[in-house]
Amino acid sequence: MKVQIRRRIIIALGGVIALLALVYGFWPKPVLVETAEAFRGPFRVTIEEEGKTRVKDRFICSAPVAGFLRRIELEAGDAVQKGGPLFVLEPLRSQVLDPRSRAEAQSAVSAAQAAVREAEERELSAKADADFTDRRYVRFKRLLAGGAVAKDQFDQAEAQAKQAKAAYLAAKATSAVARAELKRRRSVLAYSAARVGDHDQETVLVRAPKTGHVLKLYRESEGAVAMGEPIIEIGDPRDIEVRVELLSADAVKIGPGTPVVFQRWGGEALLTGKVKTIEPSGFTKISSLGVEEQRVLVIVDLTSDADVRSQLGDGYRLEASFTVWEGQNVLQIPASALFRMGDQWAVFTVEERRASRKHVDVGHRSGLHAEILSGISEGDVVITQPDDAIKDGTRVRARVPGT
Repeated sequence: MKVQIRRRIIIALGGVIALLALVYGFWPKPVLVETAEAFRGPFRVTIEEEGKTRVKDRFICSAPVAGFLRRIELEAGDAVQKGGPLFVLEPLRSQVLDPRSRAEAQSAVSAAQAAVREAEERELSAKADADFTDRRYVRFKRLLAGGAVAKDQFDQAEAQAKQAKAAYLAAKATSAVARAELKRRRSVLAYSAARVGDHDQETVLVRAPKTGHVLKLYRESEGAVAMGEPIIEIGDPRDIEVRVELLSADAVKIGPGTPVVFQRWGGEALLTGKVKTIEPSGFTKISSLGVEEQRVLVIVDLTSDADVRSQLGDGYRLEASFTVWEGQNVLQIPASALFRMGDQWAVFTVEERRASRKHVDVGHRSGLHAEILSGISEGDVVITQPDDAIKDGTRVRARVPGT
């Protein structure tokens, strides 16, 4: 009898233990959550974007005329003085004559020589006619004075003298034209690029418009250049500003004088600046993800000491942080704790190990934190990154860091 009673007791205890284990297995467990406390402290709303430095006053010196550029001895970084020489342009080189072109040029010279001889002979003939008619005119003039010839004959002799003189002058001019044409034809052979002549050449010397340094060389080796082609760029690398391309939606939030902080530029110290100009015209730019963005160019003046930023040059990269709004004693929570409930913002706070949903009024927001105007108080514990498993009244347990 005692054995049967003991057996029943053991079976009953086993059943109770199994029932308790089953209940424990199906009993709702607390949801592991990450939490953070609402706190008061300094709060800044910033817009961060990448920027590049550029020299304020830069001069691109171009070729004023088409010509042959001599090799430039300057290098990027060299100092130049105002009025100092930058580069020299020579006249364009002549073409090289191939055998056919040379034969044609020689034939043209021979033809020009024959034309010169013909013109000279015509000039001699015209001169002889002019001399004869002039002497005849002189005789008729003496005869007219003595009454030996009629006035009509004298007038005819005078007209013939004038005509002969005009014909002589025309023949003389034709000879000059023929000699000039011969000279032109000979120049094709004399100034061929294959011949090295000792002819004096006129050159154009381009001087520096301002004291500074060479920023960039567009051309260094000698060669033919077109009029207006950029050759060298100069400026003062110590007098720089920063150009930042902001989204148009962010650009409307700032204005001239907005403080800017520059970081991750390579130096240890943070650089400061102020917005100088916001260009009134925007432009479309394709982002790295292939999305069209409307951007605006913002120019920032550096206010840090020149010694601190002495290593910066033209076209250097840095990250700009524009301060849109700033407060000192601001109640704030992580922005990841916020979620939408209809038209309002809400958060989950932890009260007695349970989640409690509360509506909050949100002020300024930055990338990581949000300003809370009302709804919770300093020291309240909020759940960050709440998911769908958390409801109002859900049991929660704070996750231990590192687990």
